Amino acid sequence: MRWLVTGAGGMLGQDTVHELRGRGEDVTGLARAVLDITEPAAVQRALAGHRPDVVVNCAAYTAVDAAETDEERALLVNGEGPRLLARACAARGAGLIHVSTDYVFSGEARDVPYAEDEEPDPRTAYGRTKLAGERAVLAELPGGSAVLRTGWLYGAHGRNFVRTMLELEAARETVDVVDDQRGQPTWSADVAARIADLGPRISPDTGAHGIFHATASGEASWYELAREVFRLAGADPDRVRRTDSRAFVRPAPRPAYSVLGHERWRAAGLAPLGDWRSALHEALPHIRKEMSQ
Repeated sequence: MRWLVTGAGGMLGQDTVHELRGRGEDVTGLARAVLDITEPAAVQRALAGHRPDVVVNCAAYTAVDAAETDEERALLVNGEGPRLLARACAARGAGLIHVSTDYVFSGEARDVPYAEDEEPDPRTAYGRTKLAGERAVLAELPGGSAVLRTGWLYGAHGRNFVRTMLELEAARETVDVVDDQRGQPTWSADVAARIADLGPRISPDTGAHGIFHATASGEASWYELAREVFRLAGADPDRVRRTDSRAFVRPAPRPAYSVLGHERWRAAGLAPLGDWRSALHEALPHIRKEMSQ
């Protein structure tokens, strides 16, 4: 199969290209500087030139707080860009895997995981624009696309919470972390592997299309995640101190509950991603290696 990965310079984009190449796939990764998915002619040229069987869209406007005052630009990247990709894929008979987010849900007054078919209710500009992208992809390419919602991503490349905790462990005696937001810490390499698993299965004749939740199993607060990072790093977890969201007020409110259900994977013949603690244990050496370079 031939694969085309957009947004290939980001954390998940890099991991996806690496995973596909490791499986011997024919993959082209295009970073934002090479392919602007909001430009119709550029999208058409990219698909005509590379003739992919599957496109993986990792390109996104991810500045959650900035989107509150820049929603028009965020909507262009997160909403119109995916629409252009889906149209181009439909015209050429290619499948599309589009990466979305837990921010399409409100995360309020909740303690039960969100199912894939629950009605979204975003409370931020970022969430609204990502939901627009989901709907555009599913409308333009029904049966030939998969939307993968993920969240709390960390990995070896780029800035992320786990890497920040490792840096702070080395620099500070104590760290204050919120304990009133819950989600599923998810290793980007695990999501990349699931993308590689799903791509060949996408078909209107199977269950391998529509919305999937690509997050690790289990759940934790940021405080619990930070303590586990410290523990695995050989540091005292009690150096992580509990606080709440009032200590870190931001322009875009963070969902209090971002736990997603995983029932749809079975329809595609795949198991949900594994437990977040096991994944973190496996991921940490890779992250520390990258940090040392």
